[in-house]
Amino acid sequence: MTTIASPTAARRLASFASTALADGVPDEVAASVRRRVLDVLGLCVAAYRLPTSHAIAAHVADQGGRAEATAIGVAAQVPAVGAAFVNGVLAHSLDYDDTHLPSVLHPSASVVPAALAAAQASGASGADVVAAVAVGLEITVRLGMAGYDSELGNSVYFEHGQHATSICGAMGSAAAAALLYGLGEEGVLNAMGVTASFASGVIEANRTGGTVKRLHCGWAAQSGVTAAQLVRRGFTGPPTVLEGRFGFFQSFLRGQVDLDQVTDGLGEDWAVPGIFFKPYPANHFTHTAIDAGLRLRADGAPTDPADVASIELRVPNAVIRTIGQPIETKRAPETGYQAQFSGPYAVVTGLLGGSGLGAGLADYSDDLAADPLRRALMSTVDVVPDERCDAIFPHQFPAVVTVRGTDGREWTAEVLTNRGGPQRPLTDAELAAKFTDNVADRLPPEIAASVRDLVLGLEDVTDVGELLRPLALATDHTPTTGDDHDVP
Repeated sequence: MTTIASPTAARRLASFASTALADGVPDEVAASVRRRVLDVLGLCVAAYRLPTSHAIAAHVADQGGRAEATAIGVAAQVPAVGAAFVNGVLAHSLDYDDTHLPSVLHPSASVVPAALAAAQASGASGADVVAAVAVGLEITVRLGMAGYDSELGNSVYFEHGQHATSICGAMGSAAAAALLYGLGEEGVLNAMGVTASFASGVIEANRTGGTVKRLHCGWAAQSGVTAAQLVRRGFTGPPTVLEGRFGFFQSFLRGQVDLDQVTDGLGEDWAVPGIFFKPYPANHFTHTAIDAGLRLRADGAPTDPADVASIELRVPNAVIRTIGQPIETKRAPETGYQAQFSGPYAVVTGLLGGSGLGAGLADYSDDLAADPLRRALMSTVDVVPDERCDAIFPHQFPAVVTVRGTDGREWTAEVLTNRGGPQRPLTDAELAAKFTDNVADRLPPEIAASVRDLVLGLEDVTDVGELLRPLALATDHTPTTGDDHDVP
């Protein structure tokens, strides 16, 4: 007979979850959740431009089944698992979703779609959705941080080739869905125990291409909802699912785990408000380069290639392989998607002045990636390591940019913290502007404003479907092409 230490880590998370639903979450956490739901919904609508989004919507529509929840791009309602799948795929497909540092997880793209689908299917209130999303995000981040190696400066999941976002996101999604199905503490415990057998994600596509990574957050959201539904029908999971001999941490992390990250300060110290929003639709490593370019533009740095002798982008050494190598490719991206991963393109976007909050979806088109002016400026950019940036990374993704003019003058901008994080938060107005930009030309302005207002008052919403039904057909856009890699 196996002796089980009590309470296990999963039990403590389940108890935390049920308490949060019963008692509510702190105001700061609730406000953060509302903003993340708005962000995800805007991203889902914007992502329908991609052929993979059309494909996943058609796939789920073809499955049929009970009409329970709204999948963006599907006219008729679909089963909750299908809605979670579609909306999770869309939420992560533009690589514009929020990021937790230093775990480099994207937690909202799976947890929010799972929670909304479960809430629609179960008739849960907006107030319960806020608490459930908060719990799901917190569990996702804590499981991610349990696998973060501070000496290595990287996630152990990633070192093993695993996509921590979808692996940990499945567990957080399960907890959120179980709460919204009214399963209580035991149900949350069992849902996580079941979901651990569904959690997955291999990140080889980061290296050699493919669009499979776009499926990961959808699969995580679907897994969480599926697990909660199976627990309703009597399935159970092991109480030692996390720290057990053959449990989650042994399986994914080979036992290289910091268990204190899972339970220390649980229910008191919330990670949710500190998750970074993305102000720009590009690799997170490039964001401070965009900011530096914007500052240099304001300072009067030259933007005519004839007046620029050189541009130096100094960043943490660890990010150069993503945004600076091979430098010939990064100076001449062939598509808007490739431009998302280019340090030179980021600097030039800032220098020339972008759309949205400083760089928007319109700035990452195939035409602009090939624009002769941008190509000429990018050809002057070198991406080099910087020791001071190394000391800050990965808690921030800093950059220092110097423009040297042909007349001998120099302009330098240092951006050592990321916009959208706790040190430089986005305002409600900025997040609303991001949402508006994402749904432009897909939603009538009055419908967009109505959805935004409902989300920002989510605790008062009794029918969660009110948020989603107007978005079902907000997809009138010609698909674009592009392959996929992970964007931290």
